Amino acid sequence: MKFQLQIAFAVALCCVPSLAADLAVLRNGNSIRHERREVLGPVTRLYLSATSNGYIEIPTNQIEHFEKDTAPPPAQLSTAPAVTRVTPQRQEVLTREALNQVVSGAGERNQIDPDFINSVIRAESGFHQNAVSRKGALGLMQLMPGTASQLGVTNPFDPHANVEGGTKYLRDLLVKYNFDVDKALAAYNAGSKRVDQYHGVPPFYETQAYISRIIRDFNRQKIAEHPELAKKTALARNQSGSARAASAPSSSAGSSRPQKQGRRSTAQPSLPAGPETASR
Repeated sequence: MKFQLQIAFAVALCCVPSLAADLAVLRNGNSIRHERREVLGPVTRLYLSATSNGYIEIPTNQIEHFEKDTAPPPAQLSTAPAVTRVTPQRQEVLTREALNQVVSGAGERNQIDPDFINSVIRAESGFHQNAVSRKGALGLMQLMPGTASQLGVTNPFDPHANVEGGTKYLRDLLVKYNFDVDKALAAYNAGSKRVDQYHGVPPFYETQAYISRIIRDFNRQKIAEHPELAKKTALARNQSGSARAASAPSSSAGSSRPQKQGRRSTAQPSLPAGPETASR
């Protein structure tokens, strides 16, 4: 019943014509500025300009309420910190070759392996440039509107801006967590507050599976580029298994208890060495 009332409330608000720009306040605390809106079944379409060209669709049950945009005119904001307005507008989809160039450039500028960025994009959006999640995350690297605004990304559907902003955000998280890849990916997926709250990767299946998927995909790419790594990995596993078997205490019957094997590869993405990683 509560869900039905929320939907009815959102529909009622959408029936009121917008005389000025409004804000759709989402349950996650972010907000999206729009000129008008329209409910289309389970989603609400937010028109980002006076025309019908630019719009974004958000699941209606993710919208907490609507309110008027009371931001002062630009002239009154001259002494205040700049706030980037996020206005998603769909653009022509890049070819995979062109996207690879965008990823390579972002990786070089932010000192992150492009293969690692590609693994994050594959997990986040499956390389769909105009992807919108049920929580309102946008574009290739699934930036939330609030995060996009902080990163200066005005149009999350612009692959150049999205990849550059997402890569910079990923780099900031790696620096924050002393280049601990698991923690950085967990923060990218679940938020830094959760990682700080649990002093590490939070105990969420979705987040843990997300980390495993990205590292597994990154390792796959590296082995495809350098087949000799597969032999080294297999050799390391065999040596590790032999060491465990040799050190395992035997029973009176002379049999040993089998050791459980980890389900996730422990190989980590190759990140640039710096003061933070020199001792690792």
